Amino acid sequence: MSGVVIHVAAAGGGAAVTLELGPGAVARFGRGAPDHPVELLLGDRSVPRLAGEIRACDDHWQLSNFSSTQSYVVENPEGAGEYFRVAPRRIGAPVPFEFARVVLPSQGAPQSFQVFAPAHMYYDAMPLPATPATATLMAFPLDESSTYFQVLVALCEPRLRDVSVSAVPTTRQVGERLRARPGLQEITEAGVNFHIDYLARNKLRVRQPAADGQRMDGKREAVVSLALRFGLVREEHLSLLPPRPTAISVVAS
Repeated sequence: MSGVVIHVAAAGGGAAVTLELGPGAVARFGRGAPDHPVELLLGDRSVPRLAGEIRACDDHWQLSNFSSTQSYVVENPEGAGEYFRVAPRRIGAPVPFEFARVVLPSQGAPQSFQVFAPAHMYYDAMPLPATPATATLMAFPLDESSTYFQVLVALCEPRLRDVSVSAVPTTRQVGERLRARPGLQEITEAGVNFHIDYLARNKLRVRQPAADGQRMDGKREAVVSLALRFGLVREEHLSLLPPRPTAISVVAS
């Protein structure tokens, strides 16, 4: 795909809008006005009449914020909470996400629209051949078949499934989540803590909290933050966990 595709969901009785932009094309968004028409209409009165514009480039897109007071947020729905802010009056901010959600503040529900960009390009092979003398060490050598990695995935699961979640599972919750997996039926809270300690100290090398009372809580948070920040745990790793329990509805006879 060349250029970008923008989608604004239906709201307030209006119809959904999908707009394709080729490289170099521009689409403006906002409440609009007779002297300021926009291609992407956002009807909330908290949104400026001419709020900003999107410019499609060959392999990415740029966002301009025409507001003099409000920042906009660009989220990566596939990035476990990854986002950045576009400051007021910022012109041509490049957006690196293949799939993004642009969120504008409002007095009611936040106004948003989605942007689909061209797929990123990658090397087919390494640009330099590896030799024993120049071999590069792995920064985080994780074994995805290990128990400690399953503990790490269980810790990261809530944020991977819902970017708005901030709490990290407790040791007890991680143990309960993993006991349905073959081979881990007997895992204890002490065993979970052992694997978290091993991850923090040997694999991810996170800094230890100074206060003893917050040591384990801070360690779990630090491990999750680092793993998600560097993409060490991703949505595809959720398949390593047991199926999530489904709610059973009981109908009175």
